[in-house]
Amino acid sequence: MRTTKAWQGVRLREVNAAAEVDDAPRRVTLPASWDDAAASAVAALAPPSGAVSLPNLAEAWIRRAARAAECRATGAGADLATRLEQALVMRRAAPSSAIWTSGSGAVEQPGFILNLPAYLDPVTGFDDAAFARDVAMAVECLTLLHPSVPRLALEVADLHGLLAGLGLLYDSETARQAAVLVASLLRGAADSASAHLVDVTQREISPQPWPAPRSVAAFPALSAAATRAHAHAAALNRVAHEALLGGEDAVVAALLGAETLGLAPAFSPVDATGRLTRATASFLVARGLTVEAALAAQLTGADLLPESSVQSATAMAAALQSILPIAAPLLLSDLAPAALSAAGSPPSAVPVELPARRSGTLQKATVGGHRLYLTTAEYPDGRLGEIGIALHKEGPAFRGLMDAFAQAVSLGLQHGVPLEAYVEAFVGLRFGPGGAVEGDVAVASATSLIDYVFRHLAAAHLGRNLPKPEMVEMPEPVPASPWLPLDLPQDTAPRRRKLRLVS
Repeated sequence: MRTTKAWQGVRLREVNAAAEVDDAPRRVTLPASWDDAAASAVAALAPPSGAVSLPNLAEAWIRRAARAAECRATGAGADLATRLEQALVMRRAAPSSAIWTSGSGAVEQPGFILNLPAYLDPVTGFDDAAFARDVAMAVECLTLLHPSVPRLALEVADLHGLLAGLGLLYDSETARQAAVLVASLLRGAADSASAHLVDVTQREISPQPWPAPRSVAAFPALSAAATRAHAHAAALNRVAHEALLGGEDAVVAALLGAETLGLAPAFSPVDATGRLTRATASFLVARGLTVEAALAAQLTGADLLPESSVQSATAMAAALQSILPIAAPLLLSDLAPAALSAAGSPPSAVPVELPARRSGTLQKATVGGHRLYLTTAEYPDGRLGEIGIALHKEGPAFRGLMDAFAQAVSLGLQHGVPLEAYVEAFVGLRFGPGGAVEGDVAVASATSLIDYVFRHLAAAHLGRNLPKPEMVEMPEPVPASPWLPLDLPQDTAPRRRKLRLVS
């Protein structure tokens, strides 16, 4: 097998990066145009220590797939390696985290992520041919790496970014029609590729039918490609896999530069730093607007960038459900009508459960030297619906109490208690540990772990940066009396005591 040349001519840079905020940074080599989030993703996909180079890191799984391809046909390994490297260099597609980190070990559900905006050409539009080729490549790569696994997880990333680049508002009928065409092309190309790999897996499975897409006048080329893909798939009488869809991998999505996961919309036109997202900038370009012109239009009352809502996410999921089973959990069919009101708040007496697939965040921070992991889960409209609090070195009793507290708050949120009420109730609560906060740019200090949690949630979900708390020295705890009147033997012998510094 010859060595591929995909990385030649790509300017690289070295940066100090860490997978997590409290990890020690290390040298990461990656393309110069890729952002720091991608560098952190590379660090997360690499072995736990030492410098790491993205080309070398990718070579491990690419070589494994190429060797397997070489066994099928002479020269096939070099061709597959070239295609895999090109897809990664162009930030179009890459395998899921488990493929990078597992080595040659078993993987329960191998996956591949395809970054939809990367297939968008500003002149010619969506490159349906390249997308279909990469879908087939992904199925081939995953099958060669793990031939005994019957379920593969093909995931699309940043549908919102693709639609914005086409000049479409996520909550529009044309956007849903375009998404159906892309989904049809994905499923048709995946099924056809699977059918060609029956000899590798030694499995023959009857394919599941799905409806043909309707032609969309605004996208004639994509309509034709989706129709052909469906026709080819409909003619198959056997495939090698039970399922070819599903999965969600935030690390690889960040590596590829995706701004949103999967099929979800973006709920803001700006990012965490207050700058326009790439999707917003692409939308303005597609509409022929400069930033200044868009701002002027907004100031005069035009609604160029309406925010996405639970209704828009539900409508998109409904449009895609029959093609992509991964869209089904987003339907929220069990929501009460009141929950879909313009206010988007659940009725107080009726709990609104989170969908099985939900978006959320993981925030690591250190409060007064004590590490805390705060997880959140959101409804499709961005409302907070669940929190989790995990502690690093506290005792089991305290960890259990914090876990129960997080569950109680989550139940309240799902029953309609506004986050504002929790913020007012718990911000300022004082008990150790407290002090300086590291790892969270939105919160500088906190009087307790719970105070930190709700300061972070206020900043992240309410847009409220609360004043820095007044830090006072906590009094020394008074030793507690024994719970039971036990007459313990007195040890009068002198002891050498070990002192432990606690915050």
